[in-house]
Amino acid sequence: MTDKRVALAAVAGAHGVKGEVRLKLFSDSAASLAQHQNVYVGGAQRRLLFARDGGKTAIARFEGVADRSAAEALRGSLIEVDRSALPPLEEGEYYHADIVGLPCVDRDGKPVGTVATVENFGAGDLLEIEFPNGKRSLIPFRDGVADLEDGRIVLDPEFLA
Repeated sequence: MTDKRVALAAVAGAHGVKGEVRLKLFSDSAASLAQHQNVYVGGAQRRLLFARDGGKTAIARFEGVADRSAAEALRGSLIEVDRSALPPLEEGEYYHADIVGLPCVDRDGKPVGTVATVENFGAGDLLEIEFPNGKRSLIPFRDGVADLEDGRIVLDPEFLA
């Protein structure tokens, strides 16, 4: 089984003419990305030469990307690392990649659906739950509303209406 990958950034476009790229970070800083030498760019393994803060975005350079057109060709690509390469978590912390795919149940243990994605628009994490009928609903990932217990999400039925 291959290790699950976690997206840390996406390429927003080229920066300059020497193969550097602008990144949209999903992590807290360019420094956290720079800790990883080997990353996946659009699914292909590449060596990260550097990543640094660049004002409103981060700037990075990858081995084998030497000019603006090669950098521009990476636009939209995800920058991922193996889940096992990430630092260990403290109690109560989680990576979104660990939540996606978990089964959801109501408080009686009855299956409700599956976590399709985790979103954050600035006010905390929201779980997008996919129901067996294909419909989806956003649920706040908050204590008492959606709790992570024993490898599954226990949902308050009031939020399932």
